[in-house]
Amino acid sequence: MIGIPLGVCSTFIVLFILFGAFLEKTGVGQFFIDVANSIAGFATGGPAKVAVISSAFEGMVSGSSVSNTVGSGSFTIPMMKKIGYRPEFAAAVEATASTGGQIMPPIMGAAAFLMAEITGIPYSNIVIAAFLPAVLYFTGIFLMIHFEAKKLGLRGLDRKDIPNFTKLMLKKGFLLIPLFVIIYLMMTGFTPAMAAFYSIVSAIIVSMFRKDTRITFKSAGDGLENGARNTIDVAIACSVAGIIIGTVTLTGNGLELATGLLNLSGGIPIIALFLTMIACIILGMGVPITANYVIMATITAPIVVRLGIPLMAAHMFVFYFGIVADITPPVALAAYAGAASAKSNTLKTAITATRLAITAFIIPYIFALSPNLLLTPAALSNPVMLLETVFIVVTSFVGMLGISAGMEGFMFKLMPFWQRIAAIIGGLLLIYPGWVTDLIGFGLVGAVFAHQYFTGKAGGTGPVTVS
Repeated sequence: MIGIPLGVCSTFIVLFILFGAFLEKTGVGQFFIDVANSIAGFATGGPAKVAVISSAFEGMVSGSSVSNTVGSGSFTIPMMKKIGYRPEFAAAVEATASTGGQIMPPIMGAAAFLMAEITGIPYSNIVIAAFLPAVLYFTGIFLMIHFEAKKLGLRGLDRKDIPNFTKLMLKKGFLLIPLFVIIYLMMTGFTPAMAAFYSIVSAIIVSMFRKDTRITFKSAGDGLENGARNTIDVAIACSVAGIIIGTVTLTGNGLELATGLLNLSGGIPIIALFLTMIACIILGMGVPITANYVIMATITAPIVVRLGIPLMAAHMFVFYFGIVADITPPVALAAYAGAASAKSNTLKTAITATRLAITAFIIPYIFALSPNLLLTPAALSNPVMLLETVFIVVTSFVGMLGISAGMEGFMFKLMPFWQRIAAIIGGLLLIYPGWVTDLIGFGLVGAVFAHQYFTGKAGGTGPVTVS
């Protein structure tokens, strides 16, 4: 057990780090920002939505929420501040979006490969399972940003300052080819090592299409150097994580912790899941993503499995809450990185980031209680289960809408206190599986939506001053 993390690091993760380093040398990071800008820059509160989309793209190849926050944030945070977002909010948006990049398939901060190795679940199944929860995560952030922008009366960027999507794709769309290559190879049964190798080769080849994207001998050397530096950090983290695995496994402390938490919860699943969430957030504070997941898989995942929750859902549950430690006070590294870029108060930024990422604290409960959301092979092959999955996605989306509006206090106009409470309660009921809770939830969120829509359209609303 001691050698599993380091073995995966030396055979799989190092190659994917190099892949990301080479891809960055083609200018794909700026390309992602330009694509996001062309899609959402003109929308209400556009720069914040650009941050969400670009960070989701960047997270496909980046292995660190902090480095993603610093990299993308240097462009998106000043744009957000310029159109009127508070510095704390701008920094929090970038931090939550960059943290979400770690749960975005296909790379998932390299944790997907560790998960496949530890659980024995095929990598392709893990990538498919991660897709819908990641979409819901970014949808939740998108909604929070939209309602905040509407509340403040913020507009998007001028269209003349936004790149044309079609022209952009014709000019540099080929930079996406290596990503399609790696996804195709991994999904068709190639080993992670071979998929990463061929993807690196494809990145070098496609870079030759244009002079400004070309990987030269110098930039290739820089890419190797950057990859090696990043690998050292990951290797050290994996080595320490391996020691933790060995210690917990040989001493039986993991089993004792699982038994203790289950006893403390009184055997009630939702309470046991809540206690596990707290443990994951504490254990994940300040820990790099790869080591973070290994610790969660060793110490907290067995607790969730003992509740009767499927192995895939259990590991995804602890993985999510280990990740959100990066934006949860007091050790919210991604939020603090964003605060440094925005020159904002660090604690206020972390608290705002936690509020923006409220969906990240809810989604794991959805797939823990309704594993079909993870698009398991059984769910994909059974029409009835697939229909149930579609219904779960719909109820989850409406639930996110209610919770996001309630948290922001705005939908079509400012929401009085009773509407905020009704929207949040309705959203939570929609997330909890069951026909009765779904009907009540739809009723509450629907009533608030209808009242907001008709009275908001009739009376109108202007920008709201928020101190």
